[in-house]
Amino acid sequence: MSVTPLPVRRRLSPEESREAALDAARDVLVELGPQAVTLKAVAARIGRTHANLLHHFGSAAGLQHALIERMAEFITTTIKDTVLRQRAGEHNPREVVDLAFDAFDTGGAGALASWMILSGNEDALDPILKAIHDLVDELRDDHHDELPIEDETLQLVIMALGDALFGAPLTRVLGLPRERARELAYQALVAGGGPEAQS
Repeated sequence: MSVTPLPVRRRLSPEESREAALDAARDVLVELGPQAVTLKAVAARIGRTHANLLHHFGSAAGLQHALIERMAEFITTTIKDTVLRQRAGEHNPREVVDLAFDAFDTGGAGALASWMILSGNEDALDPILKAIHDLVDELRDDHHDELPIEDETLQLVIMALGDALFGAPLTRVLGLPRERARELAYQALVAGGGPEAQS
């Protein structure tokens, strides 16, 4: 009787191990919700030990903070690239609205940030706020809409976050289509002098 050897687990560099953990943490977040993003759950998902993740993140809160930081960077980079494309002639404000709403809803950023705050992590929003601040600073110079970019950003982020947290039950009870908040955000962006309004 022969025994099949277990597959040899490739040794990951510290950076590869950290990135694999963050990928797995995002999957856990989307599949099971923010309360499931623990060192134990993520370690099991990638075949690593709890101690390995403890070394990289220090705690579950550290893991969650790193995840929200990564998500914030991805969200704002994607939105910035989209806005720059629009300024170059591709007028589609709906794409910016959809990116923001998707990031906070199906991307899980809204649920994770809210859960972290409710769990006592008062700094949970810092990575998102810093990323948004940096994005606004970067886009401010070439912003020519009637509504200041700070106002547009505030309006869009508040609507996207609120929709991620309460949109489904609220539209249901009000008898509105699920996408209604996105439509209102799009109309507000266009009314504020966005690219489509000028085309």
